[in-house]
Amino acid sequence: MQTLRNAFRCSWSSPERLDGKTVVITGANTGIGKETAIDLAKRGAKVIMACRDMEKAEAAVKEVIEKSGSENVLCKKLDLSDIKSIREFAETINKEEPKVNILINNAGVMMCPYGKTADGFELQIGVNHMGHFLLTHLLIDLIKRSAPARIISVSSMAHSWSSINLEDINSEKSYDKRKAYAQSKLANILFTRSLAKRLEGTSVTTYSLHPGVIQTDLYRHLNGPQQFLMKIISPFTKSSVQGAQTTIYCAVEPSLVKESGGYYSDCAPANCSADGKNDELAEKLWELSCRMLSITWE
Repeated sequence: MQTLRNAFRCSWSSPERLDGKTVVITGANTGIGKETAIDLAKRGAKVIMACRDMEKAEAAVKEVIEKSGSENVLCKKLDLSDIKSIREFAETINKEEPKVNILINNAGVMMCPYGKTADGFELQIGVNHMGHFLLTHLLIDLIKRSAPARIISVSSMAHSWSSINLEDINSEKSYDKRKAYAQSKLANILFTRSLAKRLEGTSVTTYSLHPGVIQTDLYRHLNGPQQFLMKIISPFTKSSVQGAQTTIYCAVEPSLVKESGGYYSDCAPANCSADGKNDELAEKLWELSCRMLSITWE
């Protein structure tokens, strides 16, 4: 019903400017990340595109500059499947940037064959959750100093397909790529909820979102029948531009300044699964993430 209601809602747009603001977007060299970069650069923000593949990133920077008309766009190397790379990226940002007003945790992998990150995490939970959890932790002091500021995590309606297996978060006992993807997207929502509580009173707000079913190269790991299904429903899917709108909404919509920790879809508040509202589960995931990443984050 939520999706149906949202389909008939007037499309959202805002003249909001971001002059003098700095934005970091992970996975910004393709898809909705790139479209988000174009939009926020048009609004006057300095945009830092954090990407794994620097060759693709440099080509994307040129496109973002061309389409936005802003020269204030650059890329930096960030591999979210490698703690060393995340720490190096954060160190560079903390050293070179006086502020980060908006952090968009956008990068992700989807339903890939079983694999592990450089540090031994199952790939989907490692990149989609652990990598962004650590990155946010390493930038949080700079973000707080830049307040008012926002932290946005791109989740998915797929979060409702599974829960979080705290006993086997790396899917070592059994691996179902669909459930592992769902677990990682649920983790984004729970992280956002926990983070909002910890940031109360700091003027830093947090949001998670479902971008929509999008025409994206993330589907390359789907099997034959799944790819066939995606072809059938493709007329009803969103383009990358349309898919970026809820991210942009969470980044700039003035009325959200008083909101934090919520989940959004189609540029409006949306319902997440019961697990997505489970504060006890969120807290357990937070503690497990800190333990696995060997960090202390109160």
